[in-house]
Amino acid sequence: MLNRPKQDRQPRDWVRVKPGEKAAAVPEKPEYDDDRLLKLLQSSKRELQGLRLVHLHLSLLQDKNYGDVHDIRRTVQSIADNSAFLQMFNLSNGDALILYKGIKFSTITEACQKIETMMLARTKLTGPNPYRENSLYSIMELSLNFATIIRFIEGLAQQAGGADGSAKAATKEPISLEELAKIERQMGNFDLSPFMLNQPIVDIRDDQNNRREYFEIYIAVKNLEDRLSPEFDLTANRWLFNYFTASLDQAVLKSLNHGVDFIRGHKIGLNVNLSTIMSAAFVRFDERLSMDLRGNVVLEINKVDLVENIDTYKEVVEFARNRGYSICIDGITPMWVEHMDLEYMACDYAKMFWSNELQDMDEAEQEKFGAKIREQENCRFILGRCSGVTALLFARKHGIHLVQGRMVDNILRKGVRLSDALNTANVLETDD
Repeated sequence: MLNRPKQDRQPRDWVRVKPGEKAAAVPEKPEYDDDRLLKLLQSSKRELQGLRLVHLHLSLLQDKNYGDVHDIRRTVQSIADNSAFLQMFNLSNGDALILYKGIKFSTITEACQKIETMMLARTKLTGPNPYRENSLYSIMELSLNFATIIRFIEGLAQQAGGADGSAKAATKEPISLEELAKIERQMGNFDLSPFMLNQPIVDIRDDQNNRREYFEIYIAVKNLEDRLSPEFDLTANRWLFNYFTASLDQAVLKSLNHGVDFIRGHKIGLNVNLSTIMSAAFVRFDERLSMDLRGNVVLEINKVDLVENIDTYKEVVEFARNRGYSICIDGITPMWVEHMDLEYMACDYAKMFWSNELQDMDEAEQEKFGAKIREQENCRFILGRCSGVTALLFARKHGIHLVQGRMVDNILRKGVRLSDALNTANVLETDD
């Protein structure tokens, strides 16, 4: 035979096609499962025990590629065979949710980290996820976050075509005074309990065995906004938002007045404005508490509120001292640690949030930071929003004994001591 020149040919598709049939086109987009997931959750709300959830924030990827879903499915399938239950759902905003049961936390974390590494190898995140974490994934106990997830999925249905929820959210109009007045009228007979969340602040030291210092009770404002005023942004106008939080404080205190037994045996933290503490509503709440129960309440006061109302803060300090409450200054920064005498400000706790500002400090700055932390004998520091082990290791290194955040919650759900988890993480980090 004659040697024929080689011809460039298209790669052969090895999928068998029967005579007379056409090869199926590869779909450009995955099918959306919003309705199917919503029905499943609503039908299983009485059987949530043991079910967990992974939220993959694929909508935050700068360069979106629908082929990513197929790669993710392969990774998920690799762990599905060893699970009691696992299903993955593609959402219309581009995210994916994975419901699962009977998989070790370490196994699911490893799979999520693999997916995150795979996605971020070719693109990057456009910002933090809805849970204020700089992560592509969030792992949650479904029973603790059921109402939040339901509202999230219901919100997708309200978006035009479900195409781009983040863009729609960004175009919300700022709340007006008239709209805010309508919300306040609704709140008079509104059950806030589904929006009242709690998160533990835990002692990280070896000898404390995951002791909960207290539980912070807070309102999921964005979830409340989606329910009461989905077309407006409650936080866009700072003055109106501050006014709203004052009204919200009153509603929270009213809810708490229906029963204070939950405080017995548990220390709780309440996010409240200074003006609320000096109001008649707080007086009514205070009158229902014995001195012992008041000792179980931490008043969390935002640093901005303190700076803008320093005279009221002095009155609150005197009131708290006489009535037995503790005080936490919320949202401090490294600058506060370095330049403010927190003991002079008579606070029992000071909370800062894990951020790049802390992570990017050089060695000299870290040494000075740690020294300032150790100088404060009567004020205990809390590091909040700990979304990874790095934050917890930072806290332990610098003498911050109290921690809070998603990573803390995840470790507690595994039934592992925080100190043991950090000892292991520290060894692994050293080995690397």
